[in-house]
Amino acid sequence: MSKYSSPEWSDVKPIPLDEGPGQGPALAAIAYPEAYSEAMCYLRAVMAANEMSERALALTSDIISMNPAHYTVWLYRAKILFELEKDLDEEIQWLNKVALKNLKNYQIWHHRQLLLSKYPSCPLPERPFLAEMLSLDPKNYHVWSYRQWLVSHFSLWDDPLEYSYASGLLDEDVRNNSAWNHRWFLCFGKQEAEEGRDPRAMKVIDEDVIEREIGFAKEKVERAPMNESAWNYLRGVVRKGEREWGEEKGWVERWAGKGTRGWEREGVKSVFAVEWLVGVAEEEGEEERAREMLRWLAERGDPIRRNYWNYRKGLVGGGKGE
Repeated sequence: MSKYSSPEWSDVKPIPLDEGPGQGPALAAIAYPEAYSEAMCYLRAVMAANEMSERALALTSDIISMNPAHYTVWLYRAKILFELEKDLDEEIQWLNKVALKNLKNYQIWHHRQLLLSKYPSCPLPERPFLAEMLSLDPKNYHVWSYRQWLVSHFSLWDDPLEYSYASGLLDEDVRNNSAWNHRWFLCFGKQEAEEGRDPRAMKVIDEDVIEREIGFAKEKVERAPMNESAWNYLRGVVRKGEREWGEEKGWVERWAGKGTRGWEREGVKSVFAVEWLVGVAEEEGEEERAREMLRWLAERGDPIRRNYWNYRKGLVGGGKGE
């Protein structure tokens, strides 16, 4: 017996799928499972009537269990929830189960944003659940995007829990680019958003934040000198602070080696340190020294990116690249 043949649905006339003009079946019809096709027929009927009811809500649950990527169903579900003034805490508990079964589903996280937008502050269970999701996939783009929205929406920029969480992930895996990106977002996201809204806004550099983040990045470089993520973060912070590359020259040279020319081809601990010193050499007007280091990077240090380093070499002195 059909699930929707009960008396509860007897007043609804299901609307079949319209597969376009012409007589007979479509040339390449999608072979939907029978249960899904039936549920969708009833969904079209209740949506056409703009029905806001418990049975319509249950119908969306049924369809989502079969096709959690159906964006229209999610929007309809949210509309019903708000119209009936349902308990959103219960909805979030239901949503958690769906999310754990569908780790890479975008619609789930948009629905979650709609729900959390109704809260005056971030619910206490929210971030522990996000941690659970990221423990299953530390680089889940949808979860990280949602977490950034959460920080922005509830103004959690300076929340110690956010910093400690990102730092903890980097302690576990210093190459976690998602965690590096989140830390950057916490430090500079608010300012960048304000500058984006009003380019005329006065740019303010918080020297304490710059110093703190330089120290943080250096600590991670110490752990893994060939980790490009930490070097990129350090470069970004120095640039954000409008400082010159040469201000960190003494520390960077520890990883590039030292010789009669201030560096040497053998014993280099990090090609990213050599790249940094290229910038220092350009600042100091030592163009030939910069080319020499870029030549070494192309031929010996990092030959897999030979074309890039040769291109950079062509830019030295205001060139257009090679």
